[in-house]
Amino acid sequence: MSGLVAGARKLLGRGASLDTRLVGLEQAVAGARGRLDDVVVDRAALVVDRAGARLRLSAEHTVVALAGATGSGKSSTFNALAGLDLAAVGVRRPTTSYATACVWGEDPAAELLEWLEIPPRHRVVRDSTLDRGHQHTGLDGLVLLDLPDHDSTEVAHHLEVERLVGLTDLMVWVLDPQKYADLAVHQRFLAPLASHREVMLVVLNHIDEVTPDGREQMLADVRRLLADDGLGDVPLLATSARTGEGIDELRRVIGKRVADKAATRTRLAGDIADAAAALSVQNGDSQPRELTAKDRRELVDALADSAGVPIVVDAVQRATTLRARRATGWPLTAWISRLRPDPLRRLHLDRGTSGRDVIAAARSSMPAADYVQKARVETSVRSMCDEVSKGLAQPWVRSIRTASTSRFEDLEDRLDRAVTTTELGVSGTPGWCRAVRGVQWILLGAALLGAVWLGVLAGMSYLQMPQPGTPDYAGFPVPTLLLVGGVVAGVVLALLSRVLIAVGARSRARRADKALREAVSVVCEELVVEPVAAELAACRATWEGLRTARS
Repeated sequence: MSGLVAGARKLLGRGASLDTRLVGLEQAVAGARGRLDDVVVDRAALVVDRAGARLRLSAEHTVVALAGATGSGKSSTFNALAGLDLAAVGVRRPTTSYATACVWGEDPAAELLEWLEIPPRHRVVRDSTLDRGHQHTGLDGLVLLDLPDHDSTEVAHHLEVERLVGLTDLMVWVLDPQKYADLAVHQRFLAPLASHREVMLVVLNHIDEVTPDGREQMLADVRRLLADDGLGDVPLLATSARTGEGIDELRRVIGKRVADKAATRTRLAGDIADAAAALSVQNGDSQPRELTAKDRRELVDALADSAGVPIVVDAVQRATTLRARRATGWPLTAWISRLRPDPLRRLHLDRGTSGRDVIAAARSSMPAADYVQKARVETSVRSMCDEVSKGLAQPWVRSIRTASTSRFEDLEDRLDRAVTTTELGVSGTPGWCRAVRGVQWILLGAALLGAVWLGVLAGMSYLQMPQPGTPDYAGFPVPTLLLVGGVVAGVVLALLSRVLIAVGARSRARRADKALREAVSVVCEELVVEPVAAELAACRATWEGLRTARS
């Protein structure tokens, strides 16, 4: 692109914007590719290629093409302008099979002619030596082309005319008094090129064959037809290649266009404007919006629900509670809780104590997303697409919707992997739980000591044996205090621990929920958001490129 920009600046000079407009059109083509109508995009891409190539070529030459029907005198006019018999002249069938080029000036414009695909044998250079004694020196820099007849029966001739008409800087349409109203030239060439009227001339040749009284009426009729084509302000000249009438005026007008070097940039500007306008019809004028945090949050919520995140979070809270109660409960009753299954292990999310230690078939232990959950995901994706594509043209709406579901087939497996490989933060037992467990065993030991003590005393009493003295505290026997105090304190400690357990379980559940949703968010970004964001970026690039190209 640097060469293209350099060529444009060389061609246009300071303050020119054609290079910027061309870059904008190229950006729009890249963004619209595969999304808007391929035919329209391909035409715009062809304009970019042609304009870029033309800008990199000589800025000192102006390519002028003579186009006309069989018998219009196009080749005779070419010879008259060149001052040499260069083009074959025919009256019945087209004799111009290939374009012929005549270049004025010492520079043969070889690279430009190669780009135009003019064979070397069809090139002539009018240098200063040939022009001595002629008033042609004002045409230096002119590359004059004699095109094949546009009404030829040869398809190759039609294609050659259309190709070169798209490459020339100034188009001269040669009409004749008998066929100037032919629909072929008006519908196929003149009317479609109305936006290029600033780089067009129309010549009514064979004017010598029209009576003096009928000339003005005929010229008025030609102007009427041109106005119907949108070319009312295009210069119209009357000439006769046979007698030379009007040829000098035609040469003067062409020479003026060549001298001011404006035809090339005007033609390219028209091509860019036409291509941008055609793309804009497809693209629409609405500016795409950005994906918001709300869009992402709603989608992540739906995907998290579908992936079973609430189930896992609930399992984390219940598993944390169960494990903490086993650790802090009264040892003689805590073992009963071991009969209850661990919620995380039932889901195969905690074979050990780490959420990463997962069996390959972990998903089979979690309930699959039901119809309601899947419908919620589809609704969330569709709502997001509808919101971000509001006001956009239908091709963009379709491309955004297609992109949003383009990777759905991988979604379920990726969500499953995200949930089953996320660290849930349930490994290990909190330090305070281990401390409470130590205290519980101490209290249990005290209660057992008191029970054994009281049992020994009861046995000695039953056997009528002398009993040793029993210490007391505050009027209560120490063995009784040990037994009752150990049991009561153990139960009370277990109950008090449940308050802390509930707080800790909720905290771990929140952390697990955050970790799981972050994992789901990564999957959501990669499989849903990024494809949609890419389409929005392409739409934005197209919109901005077209705005630049049409400015």
